[in-house]
Amino acid sequence: MVANGEQGTNDRAANELSILQQQIRQCRLCQQQGYIPVAHPIVSGRSTDRILVIGQAPGHRSIEKDQPFSGPGGMVLQHWLEAAGFPPGYLHEHTYLSSLTRCDPGKHPNGNGDRKPGKPELLLCRPYLEAELRIVQPKVVLLLGTMAIETFFGPVKLAQIIGKYQERDGLLLLPLPHPSGVSRWLNDPEHKELHQQALMILARWRSLYSL
Repeated sequence: MVANGEQGTNDRAANELSILQQQIRQCRLCQQQGYIPVAHPIVSGRSTDRILVIGQAPGHRSIEKDQPFSGPGGMVLQHWLEAAGFPPGYLHEHTYLSSLTRCDPGKHPNGNGDRKPGKPELLLCRPYLEAELRIVQPKVVLLLGTMAIETFFGPVKLAQIIGKYQERDGLLLLPLPHPSGVSRWLNDPEHKELHQQALMILARWRSLYSL
């Protein structure tokens, strides 16, 4: 049973998050400043989610389906969660899905994968991410890929940070490689071992914190 005070706090967080998500969906800043041709920001998650995922930016499949991690990367990430003991469907049903920018930045000019959002785009979206972290107050944050990791850890090589975590004011930050088909980082056996260490940490947290 949820106490009245706790229920009131939950209701306020849910209302505040609903307003924020509406603001994100209505944002056209990157389009207005010419960084992307058409803005289509997407959001997904609840104020009660205990895990928050931060990726680089949504891809075109996610924009088409209006849901983050709707492409192959989402399937890979769900597989990783299941390897850590989470049930099927957990990614979209119980995880808050965020990213450094909220619109598809488009293809890389050389045609190989997606374009990385530039610093001005990251700065425009940063207040939304900070607000989500403040409202949702997750226990665990999964940082996917170099850009998300370096946003919180500064310049670092994946091999130096995957398999480790950091706690900041009760928030557990766990770096993971990006679940992208373009990435070849996990082809290295030593990198795979580091990745397995990270999933073991996540599995331990799932049990310890009832995630």
